[in-house]
Amino acid sequence: MERSLLRPFRALRPAPERAGEVAAPPYDVVSREEAYRAAKDNPLSFLHVSRAEVDLPPGACAYSGEVYAKASANLARLMEEGVLRQDPVAGYYVYRLSLSGHTQTGIAGAVAIAAYETERIRRHELTRPDKVEDRQRHIAALDAQSGPVLLIHRPLPTAKAIIGEIVASPAALDIAGSDGTRHALWPVVDAGRIEALSGAYETLTALYIADGHHRTAAALKVAQERRRGEPDPEAPHERFLAVAFPADEVRLFGYHRMVRDLGGHAPARFLEALGEAFGISPVQGPLQPESRHRFGMYLAGRWYRLELRAPPPAGGPVLDRLDVSLLSKRLLEPILGITDPRQDDRIDFVGGPAGLSQLERRVDGGQMAVGFALHPASVQELMAVADAGQVMPPKSTWFDPKLADGLMTYRLDGTRGGAA
Repeated sequence: MERSLLRPFRALRPAPERAGEVAAPPYDVVSREEAYRAAKDNPLSFLHVSRAEVDLPPGACAYSGEVYAKASANLARLMEEGVLRQDPVAGYYVYRLSLSGHTQTGIAGAVAIAAYETERIRRHELTRPDKVEDRQRHIAALDAQSGPVLLIHRPLPTAKAIIGEIVASPAALDIAGSDGTRHALWPVVDAGRIEALSGAYETLTALYIADGHHRTAAALKVAQERRRGEPDPEAPHERFLAVAFPADEVRLFGYHRMVRDLGGHAPARFLEALGEAFGISPVQGPLQPESRHRFGMYLAGRWYRLELRAPPPAGGPVLDRLDVSLLSKRLLEPILGITDPRQDDRIDFVGGPAGLSQLERRVDGGQMAVGFALHPASVQELMAVADAGQVMPPKSTWFDPKLADGLMTYRLDGTRGGAA
């Protein structure tokens, strides 16, 4: 039923002169307050679509029907004003992200949902039903998918060579996002290149979800709702919007943990309890662990290095050797009593380049009692866990830079757009 893994599509895109105003961070990396501040003086910000609660009174429920209706109305307004325009022909889109000397280049296309159902598109995280329902309702209200999923795959030399030829020409769009990330797009409408790229990606046995587990699961839910009997592989709702990058080009950061209390321990007793499983040494911080099985800890205004006294055997299961797993099994569970990080409201997470400063600020501000800095997992570990059919602990990976919302939208109305 899959027909083809990746297909060209007719993107709904901003007019080039308005793209900088439209582009927005992904809906799930900004708080409601941050989204409101970013959108309040910019009526073209795509946050009015992806986080339409910014246009409702303070305190309004972010998951009310009014929010999804407002998102749909805002998308329609941007189209009516000519801010967003449908490309006349289907194509792929070379998408380049650049930040702080790092560059990664991938292909945006419409990906077969059937590949997700058969686990050719592989996940490494569990999803939360409430977050899936939110994006499901959002897609249904817009009749479109507005936030691209970030996929990774093992290197494809053929595709890389074609992409290299394409990016030798000036980009059709090149803008700077609010965080300094440059977003550049090259539409690909040449039939020969489209066929060659489609064939190259068809050779992949697997792609891996890096960012966008909830968006992918929501797209599947929408497809299941719209199916009439046997799935029709030609139906636009049988695909989802994604950008696929080679795994050797993406960049992972640590995803750090913070806990609101010390589980009844005084700081001195807490340090004593840690000493059974970890070697502890004070350091000048903030401390980003330089290698696996070492952790930074911020407690009572001081940074410490924690080093496992008994590292896991090198040949053991990948999941058991991840630092996020080891921190849970050796510290969070036995000492702080946190057995389910997905549900326990005592724990919170912060990732990305600014993660350590945010961790320190929240502990110093009294919202958190202690913070733990982690060495990032590797892309190879992520793929190994997914290949084994397992999932990583929650908030294990932070990919950066992030794709922008609003630069490409995939419409599900087959008469007005969708996959070719």
